Amino acid sequence: MEQKKASRSLLLGAAFLMATSAIGPGFLTQTTVFTETLLASFGFVILISIIIDIGAQMNIWRIIAVAEKRAQDIANDVLPGLGFFLAALIVAGGLAFNIGNIAGAGLGTNVLFGISPEMGALFSGIVAVGIFLVREAGRVMDRFAQILGFVMIALTVYVMFTAQPPIGEAVVKTFVPDTIDILAIITLVGGTVGGYITFAGGHRLIDAGIKGRESLPEVTKSSISAIGIASIMRIFLFLAALGVVSQGLALDPANPPASVFQHAAGNIGYKIFGVVMWAAAVTSVVGAAYTSVSFIRTFSPTLEKYHKWLIVGFIIISTAVFVSIGRPVKILILVGSLNALILPIALGVMLIAAHKVKIVGDYKHPLWMTIFGIIIVVAMSYMGGYSLINGIPQLFK
Repeated sequence: MEQKKASRSLLLGAAFLMATSAIGPGFLTQTTVFTETLLASFGFVILISIIIDIGAQMNIWRIIAVAEKRAQDIANDVLPGLGFFLAALIVAGGLAFNIGNIAGAGLGTNVLFGISPEMGALFSGIVAVGIFLVREAGRVMDRFAQILGFVMIALTVYVMFTAQPPIGEAVVKTFVPDTIDILAIITLVGGTVGGYITFAGGHRLIDAGIKGRESLPEVTKSSISAIGIASIMRIFLFLAALGVVSQGLALDPANPPASVFQHAAGNIGYKIFGVVMWAAAVTSVVGAAYTSVSFIRTFSPTLEKYHKWLIVGFIIISTAVFVSIGRPVKILILVGSLNALILPIALGVMLIAAHKVKIVGDYKHPLWMTIFGIIIVVAMSYMGGYSLINGIPQLFK
């Protein structure tokens, strides 16, 4: 009974780690901006992105569990050297976006306490580092993600109700939209399961010893739960923003999500935004650092032995870069374009691995999952290429 309870706690922890890694400053901003642009039809974008997210994540978590290895080791088994390439992409993307996450944490503390974003970022970095310095770092990380995940969702629900959104219209337009924005769908998918994010929970389960064919029902359930948690937050934030823009109120282009909270619930709403932004950012800092390092720790016994200090170093570097030179926009543009390509590369590798006997033994991957995965790989490759081609010229303008 005790073992079953511990296993359930680990599965929930993995789900929340992935979900809170997805819910970062970019998640809050994207959701608000697209709601302002597409209004109730953004519900359709959310629905399609959820379906794609589930298809990608179920495939990846399931194959990691069956192979009983982390993604980079599976990739190296598929083609020697491919795991190193995948790890390089993940770490570069994770570091760049972690600078943005630290910036978001600084913004949250600025709203709450009036201190400078740099000082707030420094404080947030110390909090994140502290999690990995305790003996039971994995358990503390799980609990931290769960508590702040619940806090974010609860506060956003409150703001949603005060915004009084046209829920009936939102439901109708979710299935019969006025417009279909493909780029918005790709952006949401990339922001939910792109880059390092989808691997946060999958690698956490491997670390916790939840793997093998016998664990597949729990792993599948946990992977869907993770998407569900992130999607619930997305839906409530969408409805809150829809309630505000439906009243004809303008959002501040410098900080659209803060405008939503402030318009909906006044000064209290603005302070609630500070809590939500800080919680979203700092949990993403933790998830990005943990997952990025999980991609290199298996490459040598030394890296494995000191992986906890590598995570600490990852957070310190991210914090130092933001505090000293601010958010490096050009790096973020380039790595953002590369990040859009990580999901199709990673998912494509996983799908190949799922059909290699030397990796998965006599396991038979469901045909519908393979087909679903291939469709996602093709669609995301096309849009990722589009993002990359348009991102590089912007970088050198």
